[in-house]
Amino acid sequence: MENSSVNVSDHTGLGKVEIAPEVIEVIAGIAASEVDGIAAMQGNFATGVVEAFGKKSHKKGVKVELTDDAIVIDLFVKLAFGISIPEVAQKAQANIRQTLKTMTALEISEINIHVVGIEMNKNESN
Repeated sequence: MENSSVNVSDHTGLGKVEIAPEVIEVIAGIAASEVDGIAAMQGNFATGVVEAFGKKSHKKGVKVELTDDAIVIDLFVKLAFGISIPEVAQKAQANIRQTLKTMTALEISEINIHVVGIEMNKNESN
């Protein structure tokens, strides 16, 4: 069953705290972009239109699935040419997991990295 937000309250009697999936997407996107070797995040048409108007989409290339007992993150990335794909993917998973743990105290079930392309050095001339 899909939830619209994640409850992170500790039942302190002060009320509840919920985090929207979009917030998790943004945090994961920023954490992934901090990893050396990730050249770009794969977006869709909507994020392309938003960026055409000069606004950066931090959740581009990130999909969050919330269920009753799991949080699954899928990342769609383009990597720089010449790097170790498994090494960069592992660094991205670790950075996303640590950043989300620090900022939200959430435990993530899975962080799946989907390499959808390789970017060549733009300064190369043929």
